[in-house]
Amino acid sequence: MQKDDPQIKMYSDPLLFYTAMLDDIKAATESIFIEIYRFSNDPFGVRFRDNLLKKCQEGVKVKLLIDSWGAQSSYGFFQELVEEGAELRFFEKIRLNWDAFTKSHRRNHRKLMIVDEEIVYIGSANIASYSLNWRESVFRIKGDIAKKFVEVFWGDFKIYKKYFFDKTEYTKIIRHNKLEILRDVPSLIHQPVQRKYLDLINKATKEIIIETPYFLPGAHLRKALMHACERGISVKVIIPKKSDIQVLDVLTSKYLGELSQHNVKIFFFLSQNLHSKIFLMDRKYFVIGSSNFDYRSFRYMHEICLAGQHKSLVRQIVNHINETVKESEIFDFDSWTKRPVVQRLFEWLLVPFRHLF
Repeated sequence: MQKDDPQIKMYSDPLLFYTAMLDDIKAATESIFIEIYRFSNDPFGVRFRDNLLKKCQEGVKVKLLIDSWGAQSSYGFFQELVEEGAELRFFEKIRLNWDAFTKSHRRNHRKLMIVDEEIVYIGSANIASYSLNWRESVFRIKGDIAKKFVEVFWGDFKIYKKYFFDKTEYTKIIRHNKLEILRDVPSLIHQPVQRKYLDLINKATKEIIIETPYFLPGAHLRKALMHACERGISVKVIIPKKSDIQVLDVLTSKYLGELSQHNVKIFFFLSQNLHSKIFLMDRKYFVIGSSNFDYRSFRYMHEICLAGQHKSLVRQIVNHINETVKESEIFDFDSWTKRPVVQRLFEWLLVPFRHLF
């Protein structure tokens, strides 16, 4: 590991990473920047907000960028925080107009917290009480790369309500040693996260592991995974038995049979909702962050991921995956072929709308 490589710690247990987040917030002396899809008005959201309020009162600079659709909170929830000097922006509020349907799908799905420009949290979890019962993947990063994330945050803070902006500039890969910051924005052309997945799948020599709450890859990704199996690569996909979006589970089911027939091993996580988002190639190269393995993330969402090589982190990811698999059951192709006719009908009916889930 190079001298200036960041320290990265992985959390799967929500209680542990929320505790770590709050401890870092309490220790902050200069700034706290949060960019997140959901900051809920619930007991956990209140706890976070009240800790941020204390930091504002101590003179710490606090800035929040929250998706207006996903927020589950309003301006009033943060009013006292704003009165104490925090700057709050809601990303792209929903407005009724001629292209409201198109715009409504353009969401900021990123999960990012930066403390004192030296500690970064990135991963799958929102600030919400329900996450306490989910299996997540959150990463605490400490090092010089934090300043790169600060640049990302300021850029997003700047365009929070802009429909038109330079997508080429906002999807440039940001490099730091063996790590890369990948950014997706709503676009049919600029999709660096999906391109990275395709590149890694095609370069794999031994193994590909995907852990995601929502698995709805397009034709290119499905073909790449099946071709990898044909090359002798072990491909494993871990998804929840039942996610929090049941209609998507129905649509996902349509594609599992074909993948299984091409030797893609599919595991259903049983214990609780699986919300972690991890891609691992050859137990060497990873992609982690906010992006789901589906159309919606690639086409419509502002997402952020960290990709690259980091031996310590890979060991933590492998341990996490091994624990996840222990609490999972393998996909049964025979049972899938006997699924109810009604389910097959719904799968077929949902296909034209697959880009919206």
